[in-house]
Amino acid sequence: MKKWEENIRQVTPYVPGEQPQEENIIKLNTNENPYPPTRKAVEAYLTTDFTKLGLYPDPTASELVGALEKYYGLEEGQVTVGAGSDDVLSLSFLTFFNSDKPILFPDVTYSFYPVWAEVYRIPYECPPLDKDFRIRPEDYKKENGGIVIANPNAPTSLGMASSEIEEILQANPDVIVIVDEAYVDFGGESMLPLLSRYENLLIVRTYSKSRSLAGMRIGFAMGSKELIQALRNVQASINSYPLTRETIRVGSAALEDEEMFQKNLKRVLHTREWAKKELEQRGFLVLDSQTNFLFARHERVSGQRLFEKLRDRGIYVRHFNGERIREYLRITVGTKEQMERLVSTLDELL
Repeated sequence: MKKWEENIRQVTPYVPGEQPQEENIIKLNTNENPYPPTRKAVEAYLTTDFTKLGLYPDPTASELVGALEKYYGLEEGQVTVGAGSDDVLSLSFLTFFNSDKPILFPDVTYSFYPVWAEVYRIPYECPPLDKDFRIRPEDYKKENGGIVIANPNAPTSLGMASSEIEEILQANPDVIVIVDEAYVDFGGESMLPLLSRYENLLIVRTYSKSRSLAGMRIGFAMGSKELIQALRNVQASINSYPLTRETIRVGSAALEDEEMFQKNLKRVLHTREWAKKELEQRGFLVLDSQTNFLFARHERVSGQRLFEKLRDRGIYVRHFNGERIREYLRITVGTKEQMERLVSTLDELL
């Protein structure tokens, strides 16, 4: 090893889902929404004032922040935004987990959590999910430096009730509890009603799933004014202009067309339940999903084999090699037509 290599921070990076560029691919591997964003969001993008692109955007993204505070019924100072929820979560790890005690998150959850912990040199422990892939609140009642819960959880697709999260909050008044609600719009129970009672609760959400704007990179955090100000202070010390001008406008406009937003959600939910039944009829065990994806394993065929065979036929799903979940596939809910092709392809393979 060269001398200068000793000072390079060594980490195992997060590996995102593949982004195939070929034509006629059915992409069910990164939990994107198959339907377009709302009309108002599209109009906002198409009417961007390009003469102002030479100017820096508003560092506070006040238009978008104000729109989010109004939409969710929060007070001024209770929301901040970032370049996707990954950005917001990464900043949250850096801001709030600054002790020598281990933070806690499940052994099967969003695989970016251990990456951030390693990057920022945060000690961590991973309480195991139970045999049904459920989070046990009692596992989070020991000394710790903070807690992160994806609710609904990924990749398992299962959600927790607010009473269970509140049980964790009540047992941990002296640390920050982050609830990652990336998928909550698809049937999970939001912890928003708890914000007024727990000043140590931070909720993180994204526009990438339910709002069909993964390409715009919009994430946001909701919490007490003290937590949000702390996040803003760290963000301003790293990247003082996190969102572009057009992103701020599009994110604000997306909140103005609730009817189309709810219509798209219902389409995803309807297709999800149809696909779940179809997979079960073909020998799959499918967990009850509160997300826009299904977590499923076949009774006879290995997850790795199905993943490879589907990929060979132009259908991309996600496969993880973790010991407890290697037989499962995470399948994004696409359009009805895409899911029908998935089912028909499975009929050829099984």
